[in-house]
Amino acid sequence: MECVVQGIIETQHVEAFEILLQGLCGIRREPLKVHEICLKSGPNLGTVPSEVRLICNLEETKPTWTVRFVGGAMRGASAEQLSVLVRTVIESKASKNVLRLFYALGYKLDHELLRVGFAFHFQRGTQMTVTVTVSLVNKMPQLHNIDEAVPVTPGIQLVEVTASASFETYTEVASTVSSF
Repeated sequence: MECVVQGIIETQHVEAFEILLQGLCGIRREPLKVHEICLKSGPNLGTVPSEVRLICNLEETKPTWTVRFVGGAMRGASAEQLSVLVRTVIESKASKNVLRLFYALGYKLDHELLRVGFAFHFQRGTQMTVTVTVSLVNKMPQLHNIDEAVPVTPGIQLVEVTASASFETYTEVASTVSSF
């Protein structure tokens, strides 16, 4: 499971926000340049449509692909009492030809993004890693051409605070994420 809070910040305030985050986290930021391809299942893959994201962090020395399935938000009375979104997430590393595999399975390209910014990864408690990312989200008018990416919302950046949780710990993790 993953606990997440998302918001936006005007680009003019990002530098001050970064300084604040560095003071809160006590660590240096990591550069972020993520190529993300969103695929949706075709009609022959079952009755419930699904979505997978293929993610590649281009800042890594040897960029690798990750397949990320994000389930729906947790529902019910306990979810309504939380100030964060709690959802199921499954991730797995994949080879560079993973896109061809999903196309062969019948998935179709929905959209493609390039997120550029920075991230902070820090420990809270003994077993909780919290990640804060600030990124400019770009769309690619030409398929797979990250050099031609243009901002989706110029002047505004996406802020995400996330942490992994289990079914037993999600309330504690949600509390930590929302208090941050």
